[in-house]
Amino acid sequence: MWGEIEPPVKTSEDKLPDEPATGTQQPLRNDQPIVSVSQAESSCVSSMVEAVARSGCPVKSQQIGEAELTPEQRREELLHQYRSRPLVFLERYHACIKPQHLSAFSHVSSDPRAQHYSKVIQRRATGCTNRTRIRNQRYAALRALQKEGQYFSEEQMRVREPLLYEQYIGQYLTDEEVLERSQEAMLDGAEGEESARGGLAHLLLNSYQERLIQNRLQEEQEREEGAQEEDEDEEEGDDRVQLNEWAPTAQEKALLREEFISQMHRRFLDGKDKDFNYSEVDENPEYDNLDIVSRDAEDKYFDEDEEEEDEDEDEESMTE
Repeated sequence: MWGEIEPPVKTSEDKLPDEPATGTQQPLRNDQPIVSVSQAESSCVSSMVEAVARSGCPVKSQQIGEAELTPEQRREELLHQYRSRPLVFLERYHACIKPQHLSAFSHVSSDPRAQHYSKVIQRRATGCTNRTRIRNQRYAALRALQKEGQYFSEEQMRVREPLLYEQYIGQYLTDEEVLERSQEAMLDGAEGEESARGGLAHLLLNSYQERLIQNRLQEEQEREEGAQEEDEDEEEGDDRVQLNEWAPTAQEKALLREEFISQMHRRFLDGKDKDFNYSEVDENPEYDNLDIVSRDAEDKYFDEDEEEEDEDEDEESMTE
């Protein structure tokens, strides 16, 4: 009868790549392009989905008390999201996506959103590479300075950060240790002087430097105390006074000294030594040779910062 028209039968040429073959359709020949496309998608998409699944970011809204998704369920949910709404997937998980995964979005590459997040991902990867190179160079310079000079001697670090030194070391020194430190500072560099005049000049220079250190220490202490008074009440202030009366053991003093040195090393690696010319290190190809760098020691300094920097970059990208 009129209107009773049989629906058209979909042929294999009309099928989408992701649509499985059903019924009595003949399997696709091995020389058809769809096979290679499927293999490329399988490799790239699987790698991307696995990276996002392992990142720990939430992939699905869940009710309170609902069981957490298993790793397999996370992968299945992510794959469904990617195939159904690839642009939303890219926007939601771009922080976990690497440049090698971008080919999975080639079919939507003309969309402005895809272009924007692709640039964000590429820029982040380039920034990470540059930061890693600079950090490696600074670490190599740190090792060289430890071996060749006085830059990381206790006295020189005290000159650069008197308040930090006082908090970790200075306030716990005995009178004898303070006197011994002063004598060592006065005699430092005096060896080899050809005359008493040269030794006297060195002595006067160290005396002047000591006054500068003490003045700077006092200024920093007053600034810190002023900030604490604004944030703490009187009871917390009393607790702080009692804490300052604590006398550490010899072992605890050694641990405090190690922590001070570690913080000074981190300040150098972070570029916070104001009087140091970092361009001589960051732009020096000699420090690209990392044979002198222990990988385990390097990771000790760098691993904790990577996640913080990635989070900062993600926040910046959201404001663009």
